[in-house]
This record gives sequence, C-alpha cells and structure tokens, in this order.
Amino acid sequence: MNTMTFEKLQYNELIEIVKSFCVSSLGKELIDKLQPSTNSKVVTNRLNETTEARKLLDAESHLPLKGITNINHQMDKLEKGMILGPSELVAISDFLRGCRIIKKFMVDKEFFAPVLHAYAYSMMEFTSIEENINYSIRGSSVDSEASKELKRIRNSIAKTEDKIEERLNKFLKSTANKEYIQEFFISKKDDRFTIPIKASYKNQVDGTIIEASSKGSTVFIEPAAISKLNAELATLKAEESMEEYQILATLSGSILEEIKQITINIELIGQYDMIFAKAKFSKSIDGIAPKLNNHGYIKLNKCKHPLLPKNSVPLDFEIGDNYRSLIITGPNAGGKTVVLKTIGLLTLAVMSGFHIEADEGTEIAVFDQLFVDIGDNQSIENSLSTFSSHMKNIAEIMHASTNNTLLLFDEIGSGTEPNEGAALAIAILEEFYQMGCITVATTHYGEIKRYSEIHNDFMNAAMQFNSEALEPLYKLLIGKSGDSNALWISKKMNVRENVLQKAQHYINDKNYDLKLVKDSKVRKPKEMPVHLEAIYDYKVGDRVKLLEHDDFGIIYKIKDNLNNVLVFYKDEVLKVNAKRIELEGKETDLYPEGYDLNTLFVSYAERKFQHDIERGSKKALKKVSRDLRKKMNE
Repeated sequence: MNTMTFEKLQYNELIEIVKSFCVSSLGKELIDKLQPSTNSKVVTNRLNETTEARKLLDAESHLPLKGITNINHQMDKLEKGMILGPSELVAISDFLRGCRIIKKFMVDKEFFAPVLHAYAYSMMEFTSIEENINYSIRGSSVDSEASKELKRIRNSIAKTEDKIEERLNKFLKSTANKEYIQEFFISKKDDRFTIPIKASYKNQVDGTIIEASSKGSTVFIEPAAISKLNAELATLKAEESMEEYQILATLSGSILEEIKQITINIELIGQYDMIFAKAKFSKSIDGIAPKLNNHGYIKLNKCKHPLLPKNSVPLDFEIGDNYRSLIITGPNAGGKTVVLKTIGLLTLAVMSGFHIEADEGTEIAVFDQLFVDIGDNQSIENSLSTFSSHMKNIAEIMHASTNNTLLLFDEIGSGTEPNEGAALAIAILEEFYQMGCITVATTHYGEIKRYSEIHNDFMNAAMQFNSEALEPLYKLLIGKSGDSNALWISKKMNVRENVLQKAQHYINDKNYDLKLVKDSKVRKPKEMPVHLEAIYDYKVGDRVKLLEHDDFGIIYKIKDNLNNVLVFYKDEVLKVNAKRIELEGKETDLYPEGYDLNTLFVSYAERKFQHDIERGSKKALKKVSRDLRKKMNE
C-alpha cells in the first residue's frame, strides 16, 4: 500500500473517526500506527478481536476503560533515573488500579470473548505498589503518615509555627509597637514570618528586614524575638524536604523494579483501548465482520461507504469468480467513482480489522497490494499534464503489482485523443489481466465497453440513471452497459432536435455531412478605412518591450527604410519590425549625459577584459598572445 492509495480512498479520514472512540492516547497512538495487513491470519485475528469487543459492548452497560491515562512519560523519566513527583505517582497508581479492574472484568468473559479474555492473563497486578502510593500520597503532596520521621518533623514544624505566631501576635498587641506597625497582620515572606512596619520606623524595630513594598512605604521585618524560631523552622523544613524526597525515591524505585511488566500492561491497555474503539465504531454503523478469502473474490451485499451519509444508496458488487475485470460505464456524477472508493475503502477497513456496514453474505479478499488511479494527479512541480501523471502512476503500479493485487482505475485512458486513449486503456487492462490482477475500471469509451463484451473474463456494469428526471440513481447494475446520457441531457437542455438526430446518426455511422455552407449565408468582408499611425523614431539605447517575447530589450540600431530596428536581447541582436515593439523608456531618460551607450551591448566579462588590456594587465596580454598564436596555427 502507498500513501496515495490511503489519500485517494480517504483511509486516513476513516482512521480519525475510529480514533475518536478511544478513551486514552494509548489507543489513539496505536490506531495512528495501524496499517492494513496483507496476512489473512492477522486480518482474521483483528476481526475476531473487534467482534468479541462488539459482543461485550452489546451485553454490558459500560466498560471499565474510563480513567485510563498514558503513563509512558512517567516510565521514561524512571528509566532516566529521575524521581517522580506526587501527582506522577498518583497517575501510575490510578493506571495500575485501572489495569486490575480491566483484568477482573475480562477474566470472567471467556464465553463471550475468548481472545480478549486470554490477553488479560498477560496483565499483572501490582497491589502493593498501589497501596504504598495511596498510603503515602494525598492529593498532590506526600502524606504525613508516609513515615514516622516525616510525621515527627511535621509535628515539630507545627509547634514551632505556633510559637512564632504566638510571639508575633504579642508583638502586634503591644502598645509600644502600635505606632510602628503599618498593618496589623502577620505576613509570610520567603517562608519567614514578618510584620509590616512603616518605613520611617524601620530603625526603631529590633529585627531583620526581609522585604520592602514596591512603593517603599512599608518594610517587612522579622522581629528579633522570633529570629531563632525562624531559623529552627528553616532547618525543620529542610529536614521535611529530605524525608519527602526519600519517600518519593523509594516509591519510584519500587515502580522501576517492575518497569518491564508495567510496560507490558501499558501495551495491553493500549490494545484494549484500540480494540474497543473499533467495536464502538462497529456499533455506530451497525457493522459486521465479513467473510474472508485470499483468492481475490469480493462480494458486497448492501454495503455502504463509511464516510457517506446514512441515507446513501447501498452497493451490491461482485468480482473475482466468473470474471476478474469489471468495466463500469455511466453518466458523469452518476456514482462511478464512489463505487471505486467504496470497494477500496471497505477492503482497507477490513484488512485493518474494522467492521463494515453490510448485509450477511458479504465477502472481502485480503490482497497483497491495493492501488488506485483516481482523480486529477496533475503535477505543476514536475510539469506533468493530467494524462502524463496518470500514465506515470499506472507505470509505477504495473511494476509493483502481483497476481494478488486489487486495482481501481477511474476514467482509464482519458485525457488524450479518444481513439489512442481507448486503445491504450485496453492494452493496459489486458496487461494487468495477464498478470493475474483483479481490476475495476470506469470509462466513457465505447471501444472499451465492446472489448469487455467479447472478453470471457471481463464484465460490463452500468450506473443506473433516470433519463426522464435527469437524476443518477447511484445503483450499480452488473452485466449491463451504460452510456454517458449526453443525448438525453442535451435534449432536456433544449438542444435542437435535428442536432440530436445527427449526433445519434454519427454514433452509429461515421458518414459525416461534409456539405459546404451556402454563399448567401456567409458574411462578406467590407473595406475598412486604413489609419496609419505614426511610428516613433527609436534611438540607440531606448528600452523597448518585445511583444512576441513579452520581455524587454535595448535598441541596438535605428530604423531602416522598411521600419525594422535591431534590438539587443539576451546577448543576441534581433531584427524586429517597429510595429512589434513598444517604447518603455527613452535613452535620454535612462542614462546620464555623455554615457557610453556601447557598453550596453558588451558583457561584463568583455568590459573587464578591455579594462585589463588598457591598464596593461600581464594576464590579459598573455591571453591575447595565446589567441593570436592559436589563429596563426589554424
């Protein structure tokens, strides 16, 4: 498969829809990496997973996947030797609890989901790690009960803070200090207790200035009476931080010891999330798992394109049994391209393990390759026309295809002369058929339809069209040939009846009407007055626009008697009639007085060489000597 196949068939858009059903980034990451498998055993297993998950969804009111988060970031930090913070440890605890709940949920679902049930046995429980984290962490901080030492330290901190507040309240209530105090409250600055003091009295209060207000009218002073207690508090805070770090390091270490198995749990949870996202998508479209085969047989019963509205017309389709190439004809906007995209996208979806919206009896083949040539591949960068780009794409497909390849071609052979296009398209279809490919192609060319009719392993199909209402019915009729309905549409648009009759005649018989038009119906030319415009008298050095080149040059020689001038253009001198140039700038306006106009017609290299000769450059003189010797020898 290549990126163009995914893009043209809108596979990536389908992936985004399925991804929206995931509950965690773990599942989303797996779906982003998901590729259609070419191994029928892998595809069978993927579909079985989706089917089992769908059964559980239908049977259970809810699945215990909510709350599961991606903890890969935390695992990466641990592997780098980093210590996790409280909130990171809580995330891991929540994840492990989620694993335990999911395992318990899946273990007794062997009857409903034997495959998903078996996955649960690869998932380990880490109850002790969960309990230690939950015991040690509360909210986003280490709990005092995490260790006896931490509890002791925090009790000491609380007592010291109480003593500090008691002394500061005494300071605030003292009448002796009343006139010094700016505001009567205790303020904490850099973990130190202070009192707001008027700046004018800062020298009257015994203590240490910790901070000043932005306006400078207030200073925050730590009174001398609590300096010792503040120092004790700082020491206790440092001890608290060290003890918290030790607890966090112990918890992080216990997780690191089990990191391999926890990583397996992460992978399993991601798998469960992805599988149940597929199941939720299946439920949203009421999808089924089709029958599989690996010999190129496709049978679609009432299938719908997963990206089209619910009320879209379902598709019935079959290929790979009685015929291996199908040619679809019909009007523009009749749904031919949608048929191709539906076949392609449903095939990719099933090979990715997705259910599809279809009736029972639907069967999909697992292919080694799936290639498409749909839409306008015109490349401005590579200067490729629409036809050239289609041929380039088909050539690449031809080199990569095998006898187990599905090919989808839209308007094969179009974009060039119809006879050549039809012949080339038939040759291409024949080549792919001989290679053993399964091919579905749309066309307007009658020659391809006729070829399909006479080839025993080709089949025609038509898109049904309501000719009276001029409406496509978007229904595929296998075994019938359609046409573009051009005559019907033209008739409804009131094109003259005789024109339509002639067109019908030309379709059946190429005997064209070659009668010349009568002289009485031809307008005769009338004599037109001649207006001779005065032609500007161009001067050497004038800047002019060459109309045929849509570019600019310089007058090299003035007009001759036939009104021709010589124009210096891209290091060449062209003879051009004065009527085929336009003045862009007069030489008198472009160059200063006395300017040597001859330099305009000499290249920079020539001017430099002449200058070197004039100043006596040895290098230039040697070159002249070499050129003279060379001429003499010739």
